[in-house]
Amino acid sequence: MQKNECGTSRIVGARFSLYPMSGRFVEIITGALAETASTKVWSRTDDVSTCIRGRSAHVFDVAKAVFLHAAKTGEHVVWNGTFSIGCPGDSEGDVYMSEDDVRLNEQAVRELAVPVSAQFALYPLGVPSYMAMIADAVELARERGTFGGGIHYASRLLGDAHEVFATLEEAFAQAQTKEASHVVMTVNLSANSPSAKPEAPTAAQERGGDAQ
Repeated sequence: MQKNECGTSRIVGARFSLYPMSGRFVEIITGALAETASTKVWSRTDDVSTCIRGRSAHVFDVAKAVFLHAAKTGEHVVWNGTFSIGCPGDSEGDVYMSEDDVRLNEQAVRELAVPVSAQFALYPLGVPSYMAMIADAVELARERGTFGGGIHYASRLLGDAHEVFATLEEAFAQAQTKEASHVVMTVNLSANSPSAKPEAPTAAQERGGDAQ
């Protein structure tokens, strides 16, 4: 029986789905997965989503690469996923924790400049002071220049995909404390949308949203 407590493994997991708004959606999804080097993570793809697990650096590296390879087609693409660390009983795939620090996809995607709109919500589980930790993540986004304003049940990020992913990765790492050993972060990313990009929020609008 699985114990009702956070696991000791620091393996990071992400489960995501890719949604190209195109008649070529099969080609775009399979192409993005094929172009992404994923040998440093545990990976499984089924008919609904893809799960990747391993060291945090490599999980974020793979997630960003899949999104960028899909977005570079110019089609409207949405990436929806959940990151998690400290999940109870999460140990399968721990062999990937011994990988080195070299990110396999960084060189291949570093020149891909893709403006994105994103929404993320951070959940430090079992921590009474979780709102302060969420506020720290929002302040981090402000400092990085990617904060797009508070909205109900999430916070918005705007900017180049590399900067947005860097913000997400740092916010996820920052939330991992002794008190918050199990952290979950949900993320929605959109590129090449035909909709008008949202304007930078006013101070009043920032106060009005339920920033996560």
